[in-house]
Amino acid sequence: MSDSTDALPTELSSFIGRTEELAAIGAAVGPGRVVTLAGPGGCGKTRLALRVARTVLADWPDGVRWVALEDEHDDAAVVQRVAAALDVLIPGGADPVATVARGLADRETLLVLDNCEQLGDGVAALVTGLLGRCPRLGVLATSRAPLGVGGEQVRRVPALGLADALTLFLERAHAGEPTPQARTAARRVCDRLDRLPLALELAAGWAGTLSLTQLADSLHEPYAVLDGGARTAPFRQQTLAESMRWSHELLDDDERALFRRLGVFEPGFSADVVAELDATPGRALRTLRGLIDKSLVTADTTGAVARYRMLGVVRDYALLQLAEAAETEPLRDHHLAAYLALVEQADPLRNTDQDAWRARITVELANIRAAIDWGLSRDDPSDGRRLAAAMAWFWYLEPRGVEGVQVLRSAVDRGNGQRDELQARVLAGLALVCDTAVYGFVGYESARAAAALAAEIGADAVGRLARSLCAVEQLGIDLDRAYADADELRRESLHADDGFVADSMQALLGLIHLFRDEYRSAIEQLDQALVGMRQRNDRGFASFALTWLATATARSGDLPRAAELAEQAVATAQPLHDFHHLGSARAALAEIRVYQGRFDDATAALEPIDRLLDGEASPFVPGWERVHGMLALGAGHPAEAIAWCRREGRTPGDTADGPLTPWTQVVLATALRELGETDSAAALLDTLAAEPMIRALPAVSADVLDQQAFLLHDSDIEQALRLHHEALRIRTERELVLGCVAGLEALAVVLARRGTLESAAVLLGAAERARADTGSAPGRSAETARAVLDSRVAEQDLADYLERGRSMGLAQAIDYATKARGRRNRPDSGWASLTPMERSVVDLAVDGLSNPEIAARLFISRGTVKTHLAHVYAKLGVANRTELARLHVPADG
Repeated sequence: MSDSTDALPTELSSFIGRTEELAAIGAAVGPGRVVTLAGPGGCGKTRLALRVARTVLADWPDGVRWVALEDEHDDAAVVQRVAAALDVLIPGGADPVATVARGLADRETLLVLDNCEQLGDGVAALVTGLLGRCPRLGVLATSRAPLGVGGEQVRRVPALGLADALTLFLERAHAGEPTPQARTAARRVCDRLDRLPLALELAAGWAGTLSLTQLADSLHEPYAVLDGGARTAPFRQQTLAESMRWSHELLDDDERALFRRLGVFEPGFSADVVAELDATPGRALRTLRGLIDKSLVTADTTGAVARYRMLGVVRDYALLQLAEAAETEPLRDHHLAAYLALVEQADPLRNTDQDAWRARITVELANIRAAIDWGLSRDDPSDGRRLAAAMAWFWYLEPRGVEGVQVLRSAVDRGNGQRDELQARVLAGLALVCDTAVYGFVGYESARAAAALAAEIGADAVGRLARSLCAVEQLGIDLDRAYADADELRRESLHADDGFVADSMQALLGLIHLFRDEYRSAIEQLDQALVGMRQRNDRGFASFALTWLATATARSGDLPRAAELAEQAVATAQPLHDFHHLGSARAALAEIRVYQGRFDDATAALEPIDRLLDGEASPFVPGWERVHGMLALGAGHPAEAIAWCRREGRTPGDTADGPLTPWTQVVLATALRELGETDSAAALLDTLAAEPMIRALPAVSADVLDQQAFLLHDSDIEQALRLHHEALRIRTERELVLGCVAGLEALAVVLARRGTLESAAVLLGAAERARADTGSAPGRSAETARAVLDSRVAEQDLADYLERGRSMGLAQAIDYATKARGRRNRPDSGWASLTPMERSVVDLAVDGLSNPEIAARLFISRGTVKTHLAHVYAKLGVANRTELARLHVPADG
């Protein structure tokens, strides 16, 4: 409940009257209803809505959320504002209204939409879409006109009653206990201003300069309304126009000048930008104080830094005065220059504390948007493009990627043909933002263009950022090239003290090691990268790095630590409110919970994102569908696992199946096998095994061998045994700890079915010990092996065998498993004794490749190549490559 209270704006002055309206409106709002407070500007709609919200707060179990729309002019952006207020993530490419509706689900929430008049269509579409899907949602809106949605209850906000109007005016005028003469004058003011709250506030602002009698006398003569004098506007609009004109005429020259110039600011601005509106030091701030006293500007001093604003109708009048003074263009230019300076001067903070930098930019966002729009519309758009480029990091770190891409594309187009650093910065900024939005191809194309332009003109810093994004592109094309580019760029960036690029490239190296199942190297690289990221509060890349680190840690056998890291990744990503960052972290956490056998916790990790998607294909989040498939398999639902895996190849709005990642194909093959669709499983595994990339993915290679072996358990037990042993060998060489434990369980099954019962029981006991050591849950193979052994081995013997296995560490158990092959092992010497990996090394060595070249080709380390060759020489009785070449028999020979 306190969160809802905090979400409501601060009331900067006392609320007076409206007792009947409060009761009636409070009774009208409720689940499934939309109530609109309608009336002209200045009638008190916002204050009344705010007071209603506070009054009914306890009636809404899931709180009240306030969305101020006075500075929003884009219908499409309304739903983004509402989503942010409700803490709902919107995936790129998804239907935003439907996503927000799913995010609300069964929440009983009152949504207050303030100042909707300039956004009629967008607000109407949003409200209609939400109420149609969220029966427990209530909507309270304020607007100068009804929203025009079905079922809308329109409450016209009346003038204040005379008693309330007098109380309001006298309190704001600080009149204390008025004399009968002053009270009579105050009543004349209330009657003259039709008891309109804003008009009364404006008049009360002059009570320190004029007596109440003078105020009443000065308001006696009517003034022309803003449209030139024709009294055709609705009655209270005429009153407000006259009171605005009257109050403006009473200002001195300095106050009038500042008043109209403040009109260029969107609601909410700081004293810093005001001070720059006057060349005389201090005069602007002194004048601002006068405008505050006269109720033309309001001041919010409740935060660490005071913020100022004009009400919408007051600002409209100020803008008219600015136009009459022919100052619109120069003041808009000044506004642009002020916010360009603000953003560029804040940039060093981004490099030291991104949280603080984001907060600094967010509070000024409405003005920055307006400044960019103005700047890009100018004949010379340079300053607008500079500001757009400087904002790229903000759009990257916030869930506003689509907005950022639109603005930066416009900035690129306005610089078309220019070969300078600014164009390179804009292109690099576009590439950066595309990395989190739904424009992958556009982003990489822009990155390449930015890198080429930066190299041409010598813009090294921009070039490093662009090249880092190009390295990311190579992840899906050429891992070797990605690694080489990232490593070179990391070294260059360290020398240039470019912390972000250096750390992000180090994290990328860690990711590539993770892809190659080189977990120790992955952990080392990612740990180092996170040092600088944490120092900068770099949530964006740190959340990814923590996600990858958690995955590497889990697969290397330390699940408790991995779960801690995944929880940190979720917490790090949470404040970004970004689907991609948070989805990736939650997918990793869910995968770890599946390994631990904590299926309810895995479901809980996925649920916040699942609720937003509600069965739709998701935008790309690595592993999202695969983890769901793993969870379904663990729960014994292979058909559900198959459906989840196949969804990975679909894009939002598309029902056709597309390509799946190798990791997901393994899960799919497993599910097909468990469902009894063995022919489909075998065909998928054969296709996957033939893929060239599989040689670079040891964990996938081993999983494929295991699944192929399971398919042979009933037909060729000896071939199944060989395949399981080959899978275990691959996992052992790469220290794939969780895979090794699964391999022991698989061997226990095949040995039990083969009749080698003692060895099977010992390996099962060793697997139980390893599961306890790693914090992982037994797999299905363990259940199967135990069932076979229970039926074939005496109870005491089985207990003894299991206990012998439990006394073994993982390395000892693997050694036992290898020796347990007995006469079916490979011979100790000769060509038949070589493993498949050793044969691959021999073939490449005989072809003349060096150790580093063999390592690169087979995706293993140089040291591993050297070790394999030493084993080969020993098995074949040769001393060097020359002798090896003489004896060489091709693998297919």
